[in-house]
Amino acid sequence: MKNLFSIVLFLYMVYPGVIALQAQTRILNSFRVDAQPAEPVLRLTSSTVTDLAAASSGLWLGTGRGLSRTADNGLSFQSFSREQGIGQGGVSALAVSDEIIWVATGFDSSTALGPQQTGGGLAYSTDSGQSWEWVPQPGEIPILNITFDIALRGEEVWITSFAGGLRKSTDLGVTWQIIPPDTLIFDPPTNRNHRAFSVINADGTLWVGTAGGINRSVDGGETWTNFNHQNQPEPISGNFVIAIAQQKYQDREIIWSAGRTTTIESGDSTEFQSVFYTEDQGFSWKTTLEGETIWNIASNQDLVYVASDNGLWISNDFGATWLLFPAIENATGTQRVLSDNVFSVAPLSDGRLWVGSGDGVASTVNRGQTWEVFQAFSPAGVEGESRTYAYPNPFSPNVHNRLGGDGHVRFQYNTITATTATLKIYDFAMEHVVTVSEGVARPANGDFYETWNGRDADGRDVANGVYFYRLDLDGDGSFWGKLIVLK
Repeated sequence: MKNLFSIVLFLYMVYPGVIALQAQTRILNSFRVDAQPAEPVLRLTSSTVTDLAAASSGLWLGTGRGLSRTADNGLSFQSFSREQGIGQGGVSALAVSDEIIWVATGFDSSTALGPQQTGGGLAYSTDSGQSWEWVPQPGEIPILNITFDIALRGEEVWITSFAGGLRKSTDLGVTWQIIPPDTLIFDPPTNRNHRAFSVINADGTLWVGTAGGINRSVDGGETWTNFNHQNQPEPISGNFVIAIAQQKYQDREIIWSAGRTTTIESGDSTEFQSVFYTEDQGFSWKTTLEGETIWNIASNQDLVYVASDNGLWISNDFGATWLLFPAIENATGTQRVLSDNVFSVAPLSDGRLWVGSGDGVASTVNRGQTWEVFQAFSPAGVEGESRTYAYPNPFSPNVHNRLGGDGHVRFQYNTITATTATLKIYDFAMEHVVTVSEGVARPANGDFYETWNGRDADGRDVANGVYFYRLDLDGDGSFWGKLIVLK
């Protein structure tokens, strides 16, 4: 997936001179892969889920803290990071095929110019994640050279990045060949079509999204056809193409893409962001969901799913109409995805649908009527730790866990007996601010949380400052904590 690093890349697209500064930049963060990989961590380690891919080995999740997998629909997770042999940082791209998994990572480097996004290289496994081989980031300098997408085509591995462009390896990453999606010499500082975002293999046909449109090759990258907003009567909406997907249903094949504008650089004010699709191999395009900021597209039979900044969209009529899923929460209301942003979506052949967000991953078997929600957290009340804690702390209602116009903070706690939970907030003078929850039934031996939107009992935003909260568990006791609110 591209989304973790899209802002950096957009600035890079608008100001291509940044690439010239790489020669003046020295990476101060060192990186090596341990010779003796540790065992995977047996839990989900991050609630930021940017990529999803299903294989016979299970569902793989690209997260802000590495790679995770569940082979039992969320009953258990394994998580892989630098200690297990993949690259440093969060996952920026993911591709799976049977037992073969490829993953790319990225992280911040301290440089003479300040923090810069840096490619952490790639890693692959040919045994369903039991062991990993790490591959250095292709290109002379990894600064602003992050792999954004991976596609597998037979023995070929195709990757996209901004500074590194479109590359292909046929020897498991030992060597890489730069493949510009045109006939020109590779020149990403001045050629927008050489700054690559997305790539898929659609039954042997390669589709590549760049900052200069979408490109198709039917001969393995030997020749290309470019489609952009300026060169067709029925064009794509915007030349900054960050997502591509193939839909096959009965006798129809549709290529779906998501575009953003390059208006600042191209000077063409008619570009706009949307989803666009073609049924004639790119020679004409239709647009839909105009104005939406899209991260990912996926399909299953006649259904198309679009992950966006406003949530998850679904269409059962090939884009003629769309339905926005409501907020995601589990059947009991004890777990809720506190994020408007949906980053990734994976419909499985068995009918289960997985959704990744900035606040966890969720699955449904009935098209969103009920959900199971999985989020990363540190259990409260274990190994001498407090029975309750607040996170994030400090809490910014304008930044954290934004859903429906509000930010949210969680108060995590555990129960050891069947009880009811009441949570109240007090200001620094110990005056009551709001009752967050009252008399909520909780079973024994569980991990739970309450959420607060940073508003008082009258619905007004609270001021910056220190606040205290009291958690009352009936028959168990009262537990206090402190929270700092910073807008």
